[in-house]
Amino acid sequence: MLDHCSIVHKGGIVLWSRSFTPEASQLASSSASPVNGLIRDTLIEGRTAEQKYEKDGYAVKWTFVNDLELIFVVAYQRILQLTYVDDLLGALKTVFVKLFQPFIAAFVASLHAVNNTAVALSNSASEPTRWNFVKALEGWDVTFDKLLKGLENKAAEDRKYRLRPTARLPPTTPSPGSSDIDTPLAESHPGTVDEQQIARNVQALKNRLRGRGGTRAVGRGRARGDPGSGRDSHPNSDSDVAVKRKQKGKVLRKWGDAPPSESEMASLDFSYEKLSDLDARPASNDLQGLVDEASLGIRNKDGLYEVRDLEFANAETADDAIARALSASPDKEDKPAQGSLGALGSLFARFTGSKVLSEDDLNPVLEGMKQHLMKKNVAKEIAEKVCEGVGKSLVGKKVGGFQTTNAAVRQALSNSITHILTPKSSTDMLLSIREKLSSPLTSTQQRMPYSITFVGVNGVGKSTNLSKVCFWLIQNGFRVLIAACDTFRSGAVEQLRVHVRNLGMLGVNGAGDSKGRVELYERGYGKDAAGIAKEAITYARDNDFDIVLIDTAGRMQDNEPLMRALAKLVSVNNPDKILFVGEALVGNEAVDQLSKFDRALRDFSGAGGVSKGRGIDGMLVTKWDTVDDKVGAALSMTYVTGQPIVFVGTGQTYTDLKQLRVANVVQAILSD
Repeated sequence: MLDHCSIVHKGGIVLWSRSFTPEASQLASSSASPVNGLIRDTLIEGRTAEQKYEKDGYAVKWTFVNDLELIFVVAYQRILQLTYVDDLLGALKTVFVKLFQPFIAAFVASLHAVNNTAVALSNSASEPTRWNFVKALEGWDVTFDKLLKGLENKAAEDRKYRLRPTARLPPTTPSPGSSDIDTPLAESHPGTVDEQQIARNVQALKNRLRGRGGTRAVGRGRARGDPGSGRDSHPNSDSDVAVKRKQKGKVLRKWGDAPPSESEMASLDFSYEKLSDLDARPASNDLQGLVDEASLGIRNKDGLYEVRDLEFANAETADDAIARALSASPDKEDKPAQGSLGALGSLFARFTGSKVLSEDDLNPVLEGMKQHLMKKNVAKEIAEKVCEGVGKSLVGKKVGGFQTTNAAVRQALSNSITHILTPKSSTDMLLSIREKLSSPLTSTQQRMPYSITFVGVNGVGKSTNLSKVCFWLIQNGFRVLIAACDTFRSGAVEQLRVHVRNLGMLGVNGAGDSKGRVELYERGYGKDAAGIAKEAITYARDNDFDIVLIDTAGRMQDNEPLMRALAKLVSVNNPDKILFVGEALVGNEAVDQLSKFDRALRDFSGAGGVSKGRGIDGMLVTKWDTVDDKVGAALSMTYVTGQPIVFVGTGQTYTDLKQLRVANVVQAILSD
């Protein structure tokens, strides 16, 4: 049965609601309501194309009436398989609009009038009292009960019909002339086979297999010229082959008559450089290769070092791109458009006069929009959902000429992508770090460092971009400890050692030495990564380090044992941030990687009920400089988890770290 049903205006006003259980009634009035979660996590973020929303054991489905700005919502226990929910939503929408359209239309018009007048805004709190929904919607409860009862009875009848046993066929007797071997097993009905028939079928199958085996063995012996049926007498028997394979072994290769001497080994050892050579080298030569002045960050008025915003060269604004696409000239209107947005504009340019947009009108436009998003490297599944959400927001809209259509399309496009990309949590990591480090402690407490864990698949650049983040933190005056928890990949520890050496040469604000501000914590290879991370955090606490950056081994998202090991590191150490490092080059693969990483961490890190599962807190997207304006991976990754992109990597130096602005990404996605 249902738990909750409501009819809500898009502005947040509940016109009518019904709870069917006391638990649902209490939950509906709280902030943890599934309906509130639907509005907060799905509708506000532009995920209107989702088929179902799940929260705290509840499943929520919904539908829109765009011209009246209504949302019909139904919530029920997720474990229940209610087949009539979609039919109920469709019936509710049709009947409610038919009965109360004049009243709802007047109510919506009054809301728009209130919002357009500054004087009425101060009195908006008393505005809903003029509209008595209980009196206006009188009789709707009876209508709703009839609809619900009818659909429940129909679903019960369908369920009884599906569970009704099928009539058995009458038993058939084999003909007198038929033999057991010629009777196929599949011809006898399961309900008519008795024990004797089963025994005959088994014996027939044994006879068939025995006959095939004897024929094959004799034929093989004759083909080899062996008069007997045995195989041991043949010179190429399996035992001879086994002996030959055993004799054929790998011979060790000799590189010289004598083993290499210590001096020869030392000359071939390039894993590290002597400290004397490092100190003798001029620091200016190294700084030129480690820092790019053009991409160096800036100092704000508070003296904090901020990375630069990512900007796209020669890119028009989002409004200009949409306006240009929608303002196709009439003489080119019937010609095939060169770009998908051009096709979108030419199609909407044909809408003149008063018109209510339907699905048939929007389908060609949405198809062109989907193709455009996929060209921008948006994953196909995400592009389809975004376009479906835009379509749902436009169906039923009344347009009164080209300008009105232009505004509707512009608003739908930009709002949908902007809502998806807008982070629902703060991306100011400096603020969260300073808050933790400055929080008051009791006399018996020790200050714990701020910890950040970097996770991702193999080869995306976790260690390199971890070092870029470390440079950013050093420039802001923090002491950073890098924990080498990639104990599997050869050279992972040595790579971090080189980065620590380089970062130690770069002073704060370009002057002085910062060797004391960065240090590497490593315990070699083949050790437990979760234990090393825990030891590193303890070491950082005891030695007054502010931040711990935890480097992890790359792993494929489908490798469950490795994902469990990563979840163990998260559950044991409970880092403050978990950053997923992904590539900007991938499209559909980004969705698969990120969704499986997030789901595996949530499932495995909360196993056993010890703690609540942790998921991805943000993304760091690498190799951004290779995609030009094809930045659809940002939209795909944000859509999957709802978490923000904190940084993007754009080059090979420590200063090649940028921040994304939503407006810049929207302009890049919508530009031709």
